[in-house]
Amino acid sequence: MICEHKGRSGSSATAVAPAAPRRRPAAERSRRWWRLVKQVIKEPFYRLYLHRLREQAQTWVRPHHIGLIMDGNRRFARRAGSSPIAGHHRGAEKLQEVLDWCQRLDVRVATVWCFSLDNFQRSAAEVEGLFRLFEDRTRAMVHDEMLHRRRIRVRFIGEIERLPESLRAEIRKAERATETYRDFQLNIAMAYGGREEITEAFRGFIADRARRGEALDAILEAMDASAIEPYLYTSGQPEPDLILRTSGEVRLSGFLLWQSAYSEFYFADACWPALREIDFLRALRAYHLRQRRFGR
Repeated sequence: MICEHKGRSGSSATAVAPAAPRRRPAAERSRRWWRLVKQVIKEPFYRLYLHRLREQAQTWVRPHHIGLIMDGNRRFARRAGSSPIAGHHRGAEKLQEVLDWCQRLDVRVATVWCFSLDNFQRSAAEVEGLFRLFEDRTRAMVHDEMLHRRRIRVRFIGEIERLPESLRAEIRKAERATETYRDFQLNIAMAYGGREEITEAFRGFIADRARRGEALDAILEAMDASAIEPYLYTSGQPEPDLILRTSGEVRLSGFLLWQSAYSEFYFADACWPALREIDFLRALRAYHLRQRRFGR
């Protein structure tokens, strides 16, 4: 509101009245309200529910081998107003937490997919940032107290030769440092594609037979699923009982195509860095409730 008043000289002057305090938009007030509701009401119930699930989980049939498609790092970062690489860093931190959940529930093998062959098509800046992150994390594994205390064996699977030499050097060190451990198996799928794994397995089988001087007819006669299995990246390990994918995507995208023939699947809406222990336990509960017949 504008009003006029007379100054000491008698001339008119224009003064601006103080503006009335602006009210917060309704949407912002609603968000603040629901945050308060979550803190005051929801969090205690969350803790009680988590405690109940933890107790129940001790009686469930649990997977021996779980596959993890760690999807949604970039979406998580966008929603938080951060850079994609910041989302990947949060995802790497979440993996350490999820592995702790696995070990507490006696899941003995985990295969995690952190970089696919398709991911090479992302921007050069993001790919280079990912490789720096992978190199730093892999280097830290060599002296990771938790990893050695829990006797976790680390193996990298995929087309490792396509990775930078500095990263491959750290991978070799981490694998050598943990090669004698047997309490927990961690497979890290990097530069991985499921179709490519199967293709390489067939090539390996045929090449080995050909080196022995076998004729093509004999090679084809000997070719069956059991003959191909030793050439897979996960040879000698149990197939995944459960595959969990985050971010709401309902597809495998090529993850462990051969090994997942009898796997159970669970798709969580949360992006990988936002995955809660409750979400993880719900996936295990869903696995427990399913009847696995294996075609019988």
